[in-house]
Amino acid sequence: QVQLVESGGGLVQPGGSLRLSCAYSGFSLDYFAIGWFRQAPGKEREGVSCINGTDGSTYAADSVKGRFTISTDNAKNTVYLQMNSLKPEDTAVYYCALNHRIMGCNPGPLYGYEYDYWGQGTQVTVSS
Repeated sequence: QVQLVESGGGLVQPGGSLRLSCAYSGFSLDYFAIGWFRQAPGKEREGVSCINGTDGSTYAADSVKGRFTISTDNAKNTVYLQMNSLKPEDTAVYYCALNHRIMGCNPGPLYGYEYDYWGQGTQVTVSS
């Protein structure tokens, strides 16, 4: 049974940092990809970043490039999203999701329809 559970969200001041975790079970990340998405109230879901379990290659959207870093800890079955230099516009519910296609994380926009399983989300609020 595939499960993804996000944690690590919270309230942070502008310029601060948070690290989100996505604990996964029921599959091996060796062949697939995990992505992070976010959705702010009244806005469309946005793909943030993704990573291929096969070779560790990653992609980040322009809106977060240079500030957010995705990584994995295979021993802990966890994918992380390190978020630095946070801005108020980063406020959203953040979701991790599994892409069952081999090397499914490609350089380019993340499309939600390519991701099969989703976590429940974790709220990130950036405010002074």
